[in-house]
Amino acid sequence: MAVATGTAEVVPEPGRPRAATLLVNGVPSSFVDLDDPDLLDFEYMQQMAAVVDTLAAHRPEPAVLHLGAGGCALARTLAHRYPGARQLAVELDGELARLVRTWFALPRAPRLRLRTGEARAELARVADASLDVVVRDVFAGDSTPDHLTTVEVARDVARVLRPGGVYLANCADRPPLALARAEAATLRAVFRHVAVVAEPGQLRGRHYGNLVLAGTDEDGLLDDPGLARTLRTLPVPARVLVGAELDAFAGAAVVRTDPRPWAPDGLTGTAAPAAATGD
Repeated sequence: MAVATGTAEVVPEPGRPRAATLLVNGVPSSFVDLDDPDLLDFEYMQQMAAVVDTLAAHRPEPAVLHLGAGGCALARTLAHRYPGARQLAVELDGELARLVRTWFALPRAPRLRLRTGEARAELARVADASLDVVVRDVFAGDSTPDHLTTVEVARDVARVLRPGGVYLANCADRPPLALARAEAATLRAVFRHVAVVAEPGQLRGRHYGNLVLAGTDEDGLLDDPGLARTLRTLPVPARVLVGAELDAFAGAAVVRTDPRPWAPDGLTGTAAPAAATGD
């Protein structure tokens, strides 16, 4: 089906009539099982959810911003686990957001609001210290647009997080993981604590895949032994690099910054003025 930014297709899962993968421009974006809202099929989403679960042990009604909505698989699972959570998902493609709301029976506002807009522009509109979690899962093809990976964006995320909140970013990279290392260095320039989460082979740079980067000012969150144990026991076991291991991973990578001069209204793919859907 044609959408504003290309095509969207729902591919049913064999043997599971109410489960499907959403493809955006031919790339898998989300997997949703309408009979199991707690299910997360994508490994990086399982890893993100483990971090949110650790945070939610002390904040059972988190306020969450999703930059990049796709099929809202993670938002749907968090709504199931934490019925008091309030979530906003930002999607550049308004037609895709409308279709996803129809296809996947998403929770309604105020539990989950969908807004059409460009991720960075919408982040700039968020009030200071109003969120517990910010998730970045924005892709153009198989990579995140450069303007969403800079230290200026990380500072804006830190601005909107409440004390102890956490930033989670999906970084798709290939050997030698130069982008992930640079993003780790970038988050380290803003947050007191930074982590990289991925399966061990991915951390060793053996193949292309997704890594989760996390940043927070909260002591004891990313190095929580329970979080490390949960990650090790996922269907595809993952490791979390913190402290000296994170420093070694980042190495001498250079912090990513906006080009000069910076022109926010010149962002590639900026959408029309923001509008909420399904509220």
